[in-house]
Formats: sequence, C-alpha cells, structure tokens
Amino acid sequence: MNSLLNIARQSAWNRRSTLVWVVVSLALATALLWTLERLRHDIRSSFSQSVSGVDLIVGARSSPVQLMLFSVFHIGSVPQSMSMDSVNKLAQHRSVSWVVPLSLGDSHRGFPVLGTTPAYFQHFAYGDKQPLVLQQGAVFADTLDGLYEAVIGAEVARKMGYGLGQSITLGHGLHDDHDLEGGQADEHADKPFKVVGILAPTGTPVDRTVHVSLQALEALHLGWVAGTPMPGGHIPADQARKFNLQPEEVTAALVGLKSRAAVFNVQRFVNFHEEEALMGVMPGVALGELWSVLGLGENALLAVSALVALVSVVSLMAVVLAGLNERRRELAVLRAVGAGPRHVLGLLTLEGLWVTCAGVVLGVLLAYAGMALATPWLQQSLGIRLQLAAPLPTQLALAGAVLLAGLLASLGPAWRAYRLSLADGLSPRV
Repeated sequence: MNSLLNIARQSAWNRRSTLVWVVVSLALATALLWTLERLRHDIRSSFSQSVSGVDLIVGARSSPVQLMLFSVFHIGSVPQSMSMDSVNKLAQHRSVSWVVPLSLGDSHRGFPVLGTTPAYFQHFAYGDKQPLVLQQGAVFADTLDGLYEAVIGAEVARKMGYGLGQSITLGHGLHDDHDLEGGQADEHADKPFKVVGILAPTGTPVDRTVHVSLQALEALHLGWVAGTPMPGGHIPADQARKFNLQPEEVTAALVGLKSRAAVFNVQRFVNFHEEEALMGVMPGVALGELWSVLGLGENALLAVSALVALVSVVSLMAVVLAGLNERRRELAVLRAVGAGPRHVLGLLTLEGLWVTCAGVVLGVLLAYAGMALATPWLQQSLGIRLQLAAPLPTQLALAGAVLLAGLLASLGPAWRAYRLSLADGLSPRV
C-alpha cells in the first residue's frame, strides 16, 4: 500500500504542470467554504455576546429586530421614542430589578453617541455576563457639575488617539465613517465634552460608542425643534445648567428582572401598556428572528461556495480523463510488470486523492492567512473579530466533504482505466 501511495504521489508530481491549476481551484474553493463558515459562526457569536444579563429591551412598538439592532448594535434607522413616564412606571413593577434608559441619535466622527445613566456601566454586561470595566478614568458624574463629561469605548480611543482630558464635540444625527477625518460638521461644537473614562476592549459595539448622560443630550438640544436649531435660540453651555434637563423621551430601555420566571409577565405588562404603544423584546428571541432572516443569505453563500467546489472537483475528473488516453501505454507497462487491475484502480484513485488533499490543505492555509489579514479591518469597520482558533466541526465537515467529492470524482477515471485491457494498452487505437 505504501508503495502504491508513493507511485501515485510521484505520478501526480510528474504531471504537476497540468494538475497545479486543479490544486489551485480546489484550494480557492476550500478557502471560500472555510472562511464563510468561520465568518458565519463568529458573526453569530459576536452578536450573541454583545449583550448579556438583560432580560428585556423595551421601546416603542415596531419591529423587534429593528429595536434590538438599533438599541444594542446601533445599526439601522432611529425608531420611535418612548416616554420617560413609561420608563418610570416600568421601573416600579414589582418584578423589575433595574431599568437603564438609552437615548441615541447623535454621533462623534462616525461613532454613535449613547445617552444613558451611570447605572448602565453597572448593569450592562457582555459575553458570559462579563461587566464593563474602565481601563482608565471614571464614569461620568450624574450631576450638573459633570454635565459635559463622556466615557468612550476602546475603539474610539484607539482610532481617534484620545486620552483622558481630551475635549470632543458631538454632531447631530448619525454620520458615516467617511466623516472620521474631520469633514463632519459638529452642530454641537459650542458645548464640548471632556473624556473622563475609557472602557476596556469588549469586542462589542460598546467599543465604538461615546457614552454621555441623558441630561447632557438634553443640554445639547436646548433651542432645537424637530431636529433643527431655532434662529436666535442658541443657549451657551454654562447657561444650559439653569434649565430643566430631565428628558421627556428616550429611545429604549434595558430591563433586568428579579427572576427570569417573570419575563413573560413583565413582557405582557409592557405590550398592553395603556398610555402608549410599547414592545418588550427578549434579546435571544430577537436574535433568533434575525438569524432566520439572514439564514437564507447564509445558505445562498454556502451554496455558491459548494458550487465552486463542485466545479473544481469536476475539473479534476476532466483533467484525469483527458490524460487517460495518453497514459494507456504507461498503464499497460504497469500491467505487464505484474500490476493487477485493482492496482491500476487504486493508483488512479490515490492520485486524485493526493491532488484533492493538496488543494484542501492549501485552501485551509489560504483561509487562515486571509482571515489574519482581514481581521483588523473587520474589527475596525464592522466590530467583527474572526477567531484564528481550532477548526470548527462544521469546517472539518466541509473539508471532509471536499475530500470525499474528490475521491468520488477520481473513481470515474480509475474505473475506466481498470477496464483497459493489456492488449489495448500495448496497441492503442489511432
């Protein structure tokens, strides 16, 4: 068996100028399958670990996925607001342990600005209920003296080069990343903020967020009506402290319960709230709906990748079949020196398997190299970190499927060679 393996390897190597393109096509197909499966797994893991310990997300009635995406991941359009009266009534429910209001809509150089309370840093968790940790500084003070203080995520600090004491200004509305170089007009430049805290990296949207108090957002929008500053309505930063800065509306609220068993009871209380139309969303259920929507796209990408792999395997079979007529005399010589039909069958099969194995191994190496190069960009642009870890079971299954397909594709030419007679090989037809 070992001698047959060596002969098959050497035979494939002698025809390397032809088979190298088959190896490359198999490698590219394997790399595509391997990378897509890792990307699919890590995106789901990244989304699932972005919020932990939150039992309900409450907001104005809309799409559960939209509310989840905007309030936690800061993706999508701004939903309708909910009143602070409803937030306060929710906090008084006997089954509710804590409520953290969230207000979104402004940005800083392409990074979203989140208005909240200091309780956010106490109750918000990610991963396996890991709490937020300050790498430097402290949380903003929930007083008028600390009105213009900000806590920034690790990615904001790293990408913008900010440190403690840095003065930053905020822009009205959500802006794209192309404004990061300073092209964005900061409509709230008259009220600069001081960075008082920098959060440790979490690998979640928190890293790309600027956190300020709810009162600070109210101060920024004094003299604004329907998202537009009123002529002559400018109020200086120091004078803003004299106004009532308690917010009347927020975007959403994170809710923690005293007991998980009460989640449906509280959700019913929210959904049938009489004063305004609200909705309570369980993060896990909303993510499940998101995956059901994205599943079609994931399956389509995997199907295209599988089709590419199939084309590569068929090309292997075509190349081996095309060269079979030229190898009749070679096979006949092997038969003449004592090789049986089974040896010929095994030789052609092993040769195809060698080529497939080379393509799969090269494809896995290309996939890891590509992921290593793409991870920094994905982390900075999309907040997604690809794990250069041990292969997933599904990745191994896909690689095994490519190997099996290559083996099956080799059986066709091998079976044809098996049926070649010694006389036909010594006297090939013209």
